Amino acid sequence: MTTVDTVVIGAGHAGLAVSRLLSAAGRDHVVLDRGRVGERWRTERWDSLHLLTPSWMTRLPGWSYEGPDPDGYLSAGAFVDHLEAYAASFGAPVEGGTTVEQVRVSGGGGSRYAVATDRGTWQADNVVIATGPHGIPRIPAGLARDDVFTSSEYRNPGQLPDGGVLVVGASSSGVQIADELTRAGRKVVLAVGRHTRMPRRYRGVDIFWWLETTGRLARNIDDMRDPVAARQEPSLQLMGGACTQRSAPDIDLGLLQARGVRLAGRLTRVSGRMAEFGDDLVDNVADADQAMHRLLGRVDAFVERSGLTREVWPGVWPTPVRIDPQPRRLDLRAEGIGSVVVAAGFRPHHPWLRLPVTGPDGSIRQHRGVTAAPGVYTVGQRFQHRRDSHLIDGARHDARDVVRHLLGEGADCRSIEESLT
Repeated sequence: MTTVDTVVIGAGHAGLAVSRLLSAAGRDHVVLDRGRVGERWRTERWDSLHLLTPSWMTRLPGWSYEGPDPDGYLSAGAFVDHLEAYAASFGAPVEGGTTVEQVRVSGGGGSRYAVATDRGTWQADNVVIATGPHGIPRIPAGLARDDVFTSSEYRNPGQLPDGGVLVVGASSSGVQIADELTRAGRKVVLAVGRHTRMPRRYRGVDIFWWLETTGRLARNIDDMRDPVAARQEPSLQLMGGACTQRSAPDIDLGLLQARGVRLAGRLTRVSGRMAEFGDDLVDNVADADQAMHRLLGRVDAFVERSGLTREVWPGVWPTPVRIDPQPRRLDLRAEGIGSVVVAAGFRPHHPWLRLPVTGPDGSIRQHRGVTAAPGVYTVGQRFQHRRDSHLIDGARHDARDVVRHLLGEGADCRSIEESLT
């Protein structure tokens, strides 16, 4: 049994951000991970995936992207290299290959919590859960699991059985996978639910520059009229790629439809070989277009207000998506559908967390990363406090909040972070 002040669970970007601040403060800690640094990026991403955010947004405490293409988008492999270099830069105390099996109140030893793993138990006064927003994939009932691949299992078109593919979910993962499959010559049906449409670039600038500059990413959960709905907002329909600022790709339902993807409504039921879809496609598409236009209108107003009219391109809004007639029922076998890729998101899953800090849906209840259990924190949850909490760039803000609370309310973690730059 090993005693340490703080155990950080997860060696992804969020866990490493916390570790960097704890190291700068001289706080004894360990980072536990079931695999290696950035394990999900190594083993649960498809081969062609690139980050959705431009490289200039790859900012962590004391570390930021300094490569040749700040306006490009790192591949998953390049991002793993980035994280490994980050961990090495401050000697992050990562214990890889260590699966956490239980976090419980300690039965003795002077520490508040016991973190049991397959390599022994750690005693700690503080625990930071940095496992991210992923949990168990949401797989619609009725699908035969043998021919179903989740977005974390999908690697490339050649991995799938012959035939067409039903892709379930039209957020960032679903539209990217559907696009890759249709470009590979596969017949694709895309089941579309709620989604968030967004142009890759607007007025000549990456959309994330506008989201940050106009303060949209800094909006916090306390400002939301419906925090639950805000945390369930679908990810942006965007894709990265090995591209520069002048050739970043767009992706939306209209482009996919033009490339041959058949659009359907939300998958509501699967019985045997029959798939049934909701009649909500037109409404969901219209809602997504309206929300996008509202945001672009705010950007246009910001441009006018800030005197940037001559500095950026004219504002040209993407045209509304026009939907071809969509099926309500499909015989998957008759349509030649040989497999299904589910990209419908994840639900929280913390079976190892034996503390009263989770809600009815399994999510960790917290405010600014602080839970009801003294000394137990979380970082990297979707809309944890800021809109960008689940993004790589947003982890630094939540990590600072958590470490400030862990060290004591008087601790100046912003000064600690600034001293690293």
